[in-house]
Amino acid sequence: MHAGTINVNDFKTGVTIEIDQQPYRVLEFLHVKPGKGAAFVRTKLRNLLSNSNQEKTFRGGETVGLADVQRREAQFTYVDGEEFVFMDQDTYEETRLARDDWAKFLKEGAICSLLFYSGKV
Repeated sequence: MHAGTINVNDFKTGVTIEIDQQPYRVLEFLHVKPGKGAAFVRTKLRNLLSNSNQEKTFRGGETVGLADVQRREAQFTYVDGEEFVFMDQDTYEETRLARDDWAKFLKEGAICSLLFYSGKV
């Protein structure tokens, strides 16, 4: 799901784009204008779902989709079996997440930043 498009010439560090239905954050970018041939933009991207980094080169003037990514503050309230329950600080809605590696760092009442992509955490 696209939230719009962006020209690769307008990339800035921190912009979140969508490639092959995956959200990526632009970590670094470099506009290259060789003496011969067309200009291009070399980027370093982080996949927000797998947390892996990759380098990708785009043709100058190419457009890509912006990813529908939202960050929301939530309070870790309690554990329900294998699920961790968070409460949105603004709407008081509950979000449940399965236990994962991050679970060992949580303490009850901690305020966390949840990243939502297309309605999923």
